[in-house]
Amino acid sequence: MRVTRTLTRALAAAALVAGFALPANAQSYPSRNVTMIVAFPAGGIADIIGRLVATKLSDRLKQSVVVENRGGGGGNIAGRAVATAAGDGYTVLTTTTSIAVNHTASKNRGFETRDLRPVAIVAFTPDVLAVHPSNPAKTLKEFIANAKEKQFTYGSAGPGTAPQIHAEYFFGHLAKVKYVHVPFQGGAPAITAALGNHVDSTLLSFPPMAPHLRSGALRGLGIASEKRNKTIPGVPTYAEQGFPNFYSGSWIGIFAPAKTPDAVVARLNAEITALMKEPDAVDRLTKAGFDPMTNTVAEAEAYFKREIESWGKMVTATGFSN
Repeated sequence: MRVTRTLTRALAAAALVAGFALPANAQSYPSRNVTMIVAFPAGGIADIIGRLVATKLSDRLKQSVVVENRGGGGGNIAGRAVATAAGDGYTVLTTTTSIAVNHTASKNRGFETRDLRPVAIVAFTPDVLAVHPSNPAKTLKEFIANAKEKQFTYGSAGPGTAPQIHAEYFFGHLAKVKYVHVPFQGGAPAITAALGNHVDSTLLSFPPMAPHLRSGALRGLGIASEKRNKTIPGVPTYAEQGFPNFYSGSWIGIFAPAKTPDAVVARLNAEITALMKEPDAVDRLTKAGFDPMTNTVAEAEAYFKREIESWGKMVTATGFSN
């Protein structure tokens, strides 16, 4: 009986120590470098935002945040690497809307979406439909009206990218027009084709198209956001042109392994939220075509859940899988 009581007390003491260990570890975080795995190659939107966050986060944490690009698999390779990493806050993921798309579209991700948890959603950029200036359509409504009569082509950055899923859903299920998809290996060649008038239209996220839209080399027909973008005020939203409540774009988020302690995630979220409010960060993002975002951990989780549902609806409707 005495042995049982002694064992019980020992177990209770161990549980008490374990209970205090987590906050203590969280308070000392970080005590070494943090690795940020970016899910796409250098130069893309995830890399641009990830490096901005990493640089500023290093200053705020007083520890280096080392960026490692690990592209491939539509973001799944990096996602798997972080999902299976230790949940201690020293390995985080920077990825895009692709993670929400892949939740439904990818059957062999190598990890479950629930193996990751959102830390913060830091920036958003809308999709834009654009045409060569010689195209007779001056608005999205005119373009759709013309497409009812004649099949058109649209260029994308490749199958399974968020703008391409958007295009398939919008053209096929909302506008119900005749079209042919012309995939390219990235946004740059898709834009080149549009500039050369080799495709009738292109649908991509705003940043790579921004300079061409501003210069007039491409004509923006519609922007899939709630309001017009201040840097291209002449391009109306889809909603203004008869397609209300249809919004589509690419966001960039920071994720951690699901087992990362709440206190560590809260610390990262607080520092990221603060750095995203810094004037130079806001200025750089705005000029590049992004809307900076700040959110609590709970808000980031709710946003991500809504995105999984929204993209799941579009992926299912278009029948896309990878």
